[in-house]
Amino acid sequence: MNSFRRKLLAGLPQLDHRVWILIAGRLLSQVGNGFTLFYAPIFFVNQVELSATLVGIGIGSGSISGVLGRILGGSFADSPRWGRRKTLLLSAAVSTLADVFLALTYDFPIFLVGNLLMGLGIGLYWPATEAVVADLTTPDQRNEAFALTRLGDTVGLGLGVIVGGAIIELTGVYRALFVIDGISFLVFFGIVYGAIAETVNTEQGDRSLFKGWGVALRDRTLLIFALVNILFTTYLSQINSAMPLYFTNFVPVRGDASGFSTSTISTLFSWHIVLAALTQLPIARFLNRFSRVQALICSALFWGVGFLLIWTTGIAPASHLLWAILGLSVMAIATAAYNPSASALVVDLAPESLRGVYLSINSLCWAVGYFVGPTAGGWAMDQNREIAQTFWIASALSVLLGIAILLYLGKVIRHLHNG
Repeated sequence: MNSFRRKLLAGLPQLDHRVWILIAGRLLSQVGNGFTLFYAPIFFVNQVELSATLVGIGIGSGSISGVLGRILGGSFADSPRWGRRKTLLLSAAVSTLADVFLALTYDFPIFLVGNLLMGLGIGLYWPATEAVVADLTTPDQRNEAFALTRLGDTVGLGLGVIVGGAIIELTGVYRALFVIDGISFLVFFGIVYGAIAETVNTEQGDRSLFKGWGVALRDRTLLIFALVNILFTTYLSQINSAMPLYFTNFVPVRGDASGFSTSTISTLFSWHIVLAALTQLPIARFLNRFSRVQALICSALFWGVGFLLIWTTGIAPASHLLWAILGLSVMAIATAAYNPSASALVVDLAPESLRGVYLSINSLCWAVGYFVGPTAGGWAMDQNREIAQTFWIASALSVLLGIAILLYLGKVIRHLHNG
């Protein structure tokens, strides 16, 4: 046993202990997110009886407040007065309040307020947490460090999905999941408060809260990356929003054309998360031999194949579960390839004193993607079977645009380095 543990520890990157503490905190908070992430659309459509379009708009609205959160989060993270730590604490507090509203939702206005608050909390969170990782790692460590922090997220989500599915199967009480999610954010607040010291360099920090945005928004390379990053984050949002409804309402599993059961959907998404967790570090290490842009092209190719497999799930005459497993497996690999490569590329582009702002722009792409994705996906899932199925073909074709932008981005980066 000791020999196995030594081998396991030897295989892990040698990172600052604060990175490991942050990973543990993120794992715990994501357990709560996993309780709600995949079940919220089903709950609010089928039990609260909001339309799929309204639920898509509500979930997507969190991205609107998320824009404000990300702008403030990036500026606060770089500010000597605020810094990374206070920004993370504020994020956890706002996210806890959001879960209070979601747990009390019986109509669309309260649902909307809950999602707006959750978007604000998430917006504050991402620039600060990724800036901490960047502060505490070297360029050679960052791909694996970002992979491990995403691994903490993924493992937490997986545990949350499994436990959340079990709670629903045993009790049917969806609202309890939002209460547990709120508690998980309070635990994360305690971990950051007690164990994460400030990492911002106060000597290099810009004293003007929003001045760094002018520099970032004039960075042509960053803006080109932002275009393709919006596509990637739209893809990620489809897994959480449109796909559970597609599997529930449009996959003709039984004679009455009804879809997978809640327990089957829970198992499917648990498998997706587990596979993403298992492959996160090996894929990050494998992709270290390529440039960041090449790694993102690999991710895009896997997304395209994944969407085609999800489309096949709905049109196949049989073996629907097998096609769904294959589709989510390919998407797990696409996700594992995307997350660390994208964050590491942004840190490579950013001046040290503007990491928070640059990572905020990276995170703003998530806000846009998570508005476009659920809104478009919710609309498609409100239509007939043919439109719902065509949605996945359109998603697969959009990958070609993403690859074209990435090829151009690689050319621009090479020109800058050679120039």
